[in-house]
Amino acid sequence: MMASVEFLLAYKGLVVGACLLLLFAGERLLPAAPPPEPGPGEPPGGFRRLARNGGLWLINLGLSPLIVVPVSAWAAANSLGFRPDWWSGWPGLVLDVVLLDLLIYWWHRFNHELPFLWRFHQVHHLDRFLDSSSALRFHFGEVLLSAVARAAVIVVLGIPLLSVLVFETLLLCATIFHHSNLRLAPGLECRLAKVVITPSIHWVHHHAIRSDTDSNYGTLFSVWDPLFRSRSATARRPDMKIGVEGRAERSLPQLLLQPFRRRSLRPLTAN
Repeated sequence: MMASVEFLLAYKGLVVGACLLLLFAGERLLPAAPPPEPGPGEPPGGFRRLARNGGLWLINLGLSPLIVVPVSAWAAANSLGFRPDWWSGWPGLVLDVVLLDLLIYWWHRFNHELPFLWRFHQVHHLDRFLDSSSALRFHFGEVLLSAVARAAVIVVLGIPLLSVLVFETLLLCATIFHHSNLRLAPGLECRLAKVVITPSIHWVHHHAIRSDTDSNYGTLFSVWDPLFRSRSATARRPDMKIGVEGRAERSLPQLLLQPFRRRSLRPLTAN
Protein backbone atom coordinates (compact mmCIF):
# COMPACT_ATOMS: atom_id res chain seq x y z
CA MET A 1 0.00 0.00 0.00
CA MET A 2 2.63 2.53 1.06
CA ALA A 3 4.88 1.53 -1.85
CA SER A 4 2.00 2.21 -4.27
CA VAL A 5 1.31 5.59 -2.68
CA GLU A 6 4.97 6.59 -2.87
CA PHE A 7 5.10 5.45 -6.51
CA LEU A 8 2.06 7.56 -7.42
CA LEU A 9 3.37 10.59 -5.55
CA ALA A 10 6.65 10.28 -7.44
CA TYR A 11 5.25 9.69 -10.92
CA LYS A 12 1.82 11.36 -10.91
CA GLY A 13 3.33 14.66 -12.09
CA LEU A 14 5.22 12.92 -14.90
CA VAL A 15 2.09 11.14 -16.14
CA VAL A 16 0.00 14.33 -16.10
CA GLY A 17 2.83 16.37 -17.63
CA ALA A 18 3.23 13.87 -20.48
CA CYS A 19 -0.53 13.96 -21.09
CA LEU A 20 -0.46 17.76 -21.22
CA LEU A 21 2.49 17.91 -23.62
CA LEU A 22 1.00 15.32 -25.98
CA LEU A 23 -2.39 17.03 -26.15
CA PHE A 24 -0.87 20.52 -26.37
CA ALA A 25 1.14 19.39 -29.40
CA GLY A 26 -1.68 17.30 -30.89
CA GLU A 27 -4.27 20.06 -30.80
CA ARG A 28 -1.91 22.34 -32.72
CA LEU A 29 -1.29 19.72 -35.38
CA LEU A 30 -4.94 18.65 -35.61
CA PRO A 31 -7.12 21.51 -34.26
CA ALA A 32 -10.88 21.01 -34.09
CA ALA A 33 -11.68 24.74 -34.03
CA PRO A 34 -9.74 27.83 -35.13
CA PRO A 35 -8.55 30.09 -32.29
CA PRO A 36 -10.41 33.41 -31.89
CA GLU A 37 -9.00 36.62 -33.22
CA PRO A 38 -6.73 38.31 -30.65
CA GLY A 39 -8.29 41.08 -28.60
CA PRO A 40 -7.31 44.75 -28.91
CA GLY A 41 -3.61 45.18 -28.25
CA GLU A 42 -2.98 41.43 -27.97
CA PRO A 43 -0.25 39.79 -30.05
CA PRO A 44 -1.26 36.97 -32.44
CA GLY A 45 -0.92 33.35 -31.35
CA GLY A 46 -2.79 33.62 -28.06
CA PHE A 47 0.40 34.08 -26.03
CA ARG A 48 -1.22 36.46 -23.55
CA ARG A 49 -4.04 33.99 -22.98
CA LEU A 50 -1.58 31.16 -22.41
CA ALA A 51 0.33 33.37 -19.98
CA ARG A 52 -2.87 34.03 -17.99
CA ASN A 53 -3.69 30.33 -17.82
CA GLY A 54 -0.10 29.47 -16.99
CA GLY A 55 0.03 32.05 -14.22
CA LEU A 56 -3.04 30.58 -12.51
CA TRP A 57 -1.55 27.11 -12.90
CA LEU A 58 1.77 28.11 -11.33
CA ILE A 59 -0.02 29.42 -8.24
CA ASN A 60 -1.94 26.16 -7.86
CA LEU A 61 1.19 24.13 -8.56
CA GLY A 62 2.73 25.72 -5.48
CA LEU A 63 -0.38 25.08 -3.37
CA SER A 64 -0.61 21.38 -4.21
CA PRO A 65 2.35 20.06 -2.16
CA LEU A 66 1.87 22.68 0.54
CA ILE A 67 -1.87 22.34 1.16
CA VAL A 68 -3.85 20.08 -1.20
CA VAL A 69 -1.86 16.84 -0.84
CA PRO A 70 -1.32 17.22 2.96
CA VAL A 71 -5.04 17.89 3.48
CA SER A 72 -5.98 14.74 1.53
CA ALA A 73 -3.33 12.70 3.38
CA TRP A 74 -4.58 13.97 6.76
CA ALA A 75 -8.18 13.14 5.84
CA ALA A 76 -7.24 9.60 4.76
CA ALA A 77 -5.31 9.05 8.00
CA ASN A 78 -8.16 10.36 10.18
CA SER A 79 -11.19 8.77 8.57
CA LEU A 80 -14.17 7.64 10.63
CA GLY A 81 -13.41 4.02 9.85
CA PHE A 82 -16.56 3.37 7.83
CA ARG A 83 -15.26 0.88 5.28
CA PRO A 84 -16.41 -2.77 5.21
CA ASP A 85 -13.90 -5.52 4.40
CA TRP A 86 -15.38 -6.19 0.94
CA TRP A 87 -14.63 -2.57 -0.02
CA SER A 88 -10.92 -3.19 -0.60
CA GLY A 89 -8.43 -4.36 -3.20
CA TRP A 90 -9.00 -3.72 -6.90
CA PRO A 91 -12.83 -3.80 -6.64
CA GLY A 92 -12.60 -1.23 -3.85
CA LEU A 93 -10.31 0.98 -5.93
CA VAL A 94 -12.70 0.88 -8.89
CA LEU A 95 -15.66 1.68 -6.62
CA ASP A 96 -13.71 4.57 -5.07
CA VAL A 97 -12.98 6.04 -8.52
CA VAL A 98 -16.63 5.81 -9.57
CA LEU A 99 -17.84 7.27 -6.28
CA LEU A 100 -15.32 10.14 -6.33
CA ASP A 101 -16.35 10.96 -9.90
CA LEU A 102 -20.00 11.08 -8.87
CA LEU A 103 -19.10 13.43 -6.03
CA ILE A 104 -17.05 15.63 -8.41
CA TYR A 105 -20.10 15.83 -10.67
CA TRP A 106 -22.18 17.25 -7.83
CA TRP A 107 -19.39 19.52 -6.62
CA HIS A 108 -19.04 20.92 -10.14
CA ARG A 109 -22.79 21.40 -10.36
CA PHE A 110 -22.85 23.20 -7.00
CA ASN A 111 -20.09 25.49 -8.32
CA HIS A 112 -22.60 26.70 -10.90
CA GLU A 113 -25.70 26.77 -8.74
CA LEU A 114 -24.37 28.34 -5.53
CA PRO A 115 -23.38 32.02 -5.93
CA PHE A 116 -20.49 31.87 -3.47
CA LEU A 117 -18.84 28.97 -5.30
CA TRP A 118 -19.54 30.54 -8.70
CA ARG A 119 -17.47 33.56 -7.64
CA PHE A 120 -14.38 31.37 -7.90
CA HIS A 121 -15.44 28.95 -10.62
CA GLN A 122 -16.32 31.67 -13.14
CA VAL A 123 -12.59 32.46 -13.44
CA HIS A 124 -12.26 29.13 -15.24
CA HIS A 125 -15.17 29.93 -17.55
CA LEU A 126 -14.02 33.42 -18.56
CA ASP A 127 -11.48 31.88 -20.94
CA ARG A 128 -12.47 32.91 -24.51
CA PHE A 129 -11.19 29.70 -26.07
CA LEU A 130 -10.57 26.12 -25.00
CA ASP A 131 -7.43 24.09 -25.32
CA SER A 132 -5.36 21.94 -23.00
CA SER A 133 -4.16 25.04 -21.10
CA SER A 134 -7.77 25.73 -20.03
CA ALA A 135 -7.57 22.62 -17.85
CA LEU A 136 -4.94 24.42 -15.75
CA ARG A 137 -6.97 27.61 -15.34
CA PHE A 138 -8.59 27.58 -11.90
CA HIS A 139 -8.65 30.21 -9.19
CA PHE A 140 -6.63 29.19 -6.13
CA GLY A 141 -9.73 29.77 -3.99
CA GLU A 142 -11.63 27.11 -5.91
CA VAL A 143 -8.71 24.69 -5.53
CA LEU A 144 -8.64 25.22 -1.75
CA LEU A 145 -12.41 24.90 -1.39
CA SER A 146 -12.35 21.71 -3.48
CA ALA A 147 -9.59 20.26 -1.28
CA VAL A 148 -11.64 20.91 1.87
CA ALA A 149 -14.83 19.43 0.36
CA ARG A 150 -12.96 16.36 -0.84
CA ALA A 151 -11.29 15.93 2.56
CA ALA A 152 -14.70 15.83 4.23
CA VAL A 153 -15.78 13.01 1.90
CA ILE A 154 -12.53 11.11 2.51
CA VAL A 155 -13.00 11.35 6.28
CA VAL A 156 -16.62 10.19 6.20
CA LEU A 157 -16.19 7.32 3.71
CA GLY A 158 -12.69 6.28 4.71
CA ILE A 159 -11.31 6.49 1.18
CA PRO A 160 -7.61 5.55 1.24
CA LEU A 161 -4.95 7.90 -0.06
CA LEU A 162 -4.05 5.45 -2.85
CA SER A 163 -7.57 5.72 -4.29
CA VAL A 164 -7.44 9.50 -4.02
CA LEU A 165 -4.13 9.68 -5.90
CA VAL A 166 -5.29 7.27 -8.62
CA PHE A 167 -8.48 9.28 -9.09
CA GLU A 168 -6.60 12.60 -9.15
CA THR A 169 -4.27 11.29 -11.86
CA LEU A 170 -7.18 10.08 -13.98
CA LEU A 171 -9.11 13.27 -13.29
CA LEU A 172 -6.28 15.58 -14.35
CA CYS A 173 -5.60 13.65 -17.55
CA ALA A 174 -9.33 13.53 -18.35
CA THR A 175 -9.67 17.28 -17.70
CA ILE A 176 -6.79 18.08 -20.04
CA PHE A 177 -8.33 15.79 -22.69
CA HIS A 178 -11.87 17.16 -22.65
CA HIS A 179 -10.72 20.77 -22.64
CA SER A 180 -8.36 20.15 -25.54
CA ASN A 181 -8.88 21.38 -29.09
CA LEU A 182 -7.75 18.05 -30.54
CA ARG A 183 -9.71 16.95 -33.60
CA LEU A 184 -10.94 13.39 -33.20
CA ALA A 185 -12.52 11.19 -35.84
CA PRO A 186 -16.31 11.53 -35.38
CA GLY A 187 -16.80 7.78 -35.00
CA LEU A 188 -14.05 7.52 -32.37
CA GLU A 189 -15.37 10.49 -30.39
CA CYS A 190 -18.90 9.12 -30.51
CA ARG A 191 -17.76 5.80 -29.09
CA LEU A 192 -15.62 7.44 -26.40
CA ALA A 193 -18.48 9.76 -25.41
CA LYS A 194 -20.59 6.77 -24.37
CA VAL A 195 -18.12 6.14 -21.55
CA VAL A 196 -16.04 9.26 -20.82
CA ILE A 197 -16.35 13.02 -21.22
CA THR A 198 -14.94 14.10 -24.59
CA PRO A 199 -14.21 17.58 -26.03
CA SER A 200 -17.50 17.54 -27.95
CA ILE A 201 -19.38 17.21 -24.64
CA HIS A 202 -17.34 19.59 -22.52
CA TRP A 203 -16.99 22.38 -25.07
CA VAL A 204 -20.78 22.83 -24.87
CA HIS A 205 -20.37 23.36 -21.12
CA HIS A 206 -18.13 26.35 -21.97
CA HIS A 207 -20.54 27.76 -24.55
CA ALA A 208 -21.20 31.43 -23.73
CA ILE A 209 -24.95 30.74 -23.44
CA ARG A 210 -26.08 30.34 -19.87
CA SER A 211 -28.35 27.34 -20.46
CA ASP A 212 -25.40 25.43 -21.93
CA THR A 213 -22.89 26.67 -19.34
CA ASP A 214 -25.22 25.25 -16.70
CA SER A 215 -25.16 21.75 -18.16
CA ASN A 216 -22.73 18.90 -18.98
CA TYR A 217 -21.11 18.84 -15.52
CA GLY A 218 -19.44 15.44 -15.89
CA THR A 219 -15.67 15.20 -15.52
CA LEU A 220 -14.54 11.60 -16.03
CA PHE A 221 -17.50 9.33 -16.82
CA SER A 222 -20.28 10.51 -19.14
CA VAL A 223 -23.12 8.67 -17.38
CA TRP A 224 -23.96 11.27 -14.73
CA ASP A 225 -25.41 14.05 -16.90
CA PRO A 226 -27.98 11.81 -18.63
CA LEU A 227 -28.78 10.19 -15.28
CA PHE A 228 -29.40 13.51 -13.50
CA ARG A 229 -30.94 15.27 -16.53
CA SER A 230 -28.20 17.86 -16.98
CA ARG A 231 -26.99 16.92 -20.48
CA SER A 232 -27.38 19.72 -23.04
CA ALA A 233 -28.95 18.93 -26.40
CA THR A 234 -26.66 21.49 -28.07
CA ALA A 235 -24.09 20.04 -30.46
CA ARG A 236 -20.56 21.43 -30.52
CA ARG A 237 -19.72 23.68 -33.48
CA PRO A 238 -16.27 24.93 -34.53
CA ASP A 239 -17.50 28.54 -34.31
CA MET A 240 -19.14 28.11 -30.89
CA LYS A 241 -18.57 31.19 -28.74
CA ILE A 242 -16.70 30.30 -25.56
CA GLY A 243 -16.83 32.18 -22.27
CA VAL A 244 -19.43 33.54 -19.85
CA GLU A 245 -22.54 35.14 -21.29
CA GLY A 246 -22.31 38.92 -20.90
CA ARG A 247 -18.82 38.82 -19.36
CA ALA A 248 -15.42 39.63 -20.84
CA GLU A 249 -12.01 38.10 -20.22
CA ARG A 250 -9.82 39.68 -17.52
CA SER A 251 -6.12 40.18 -16.94
CA LEU A 252 -4.37 37.84 -14.50
CA PRO A 253 -4.46 40.32 -11.57
CA GLN A 254 -8.15 40.99 -12.25
CA LEU A 255 -8.89 37.25 -12.37
CA LEU A 256 -7.23 36.77 -8.98
CA LEU A 257 -9.35 39.58 -7.49
CA GLN A 258 -12.57 38.71 -9.34
CA PRO A 259 -14.13 36.43 -6.67
CA PHE A 260 -13.77 39.13 -4.02
CA ARG A 261 -15.70 41.78 -5.93
CA ARG A 262 -19.40 42.33 -5.42
CA ARG A 263 -20.27 42.03 -9.09
CA SER A 264 -18.82 38.52 -9.28
CA LEU A 265 -22.18 37.01 -8.41
CA ARG A 266 -25.01 36.07 -10.72
CA PRO A 267 -28.45 34.60 -9.98
CA LEU A 268 -28.89 30.92 -9.30
CA THR A 269 -29.63 28.66 -12.25
CA ALA A 270 -33.26 28.18 -13.06
CA ASN A 271 -34.04 24.47 -13.00
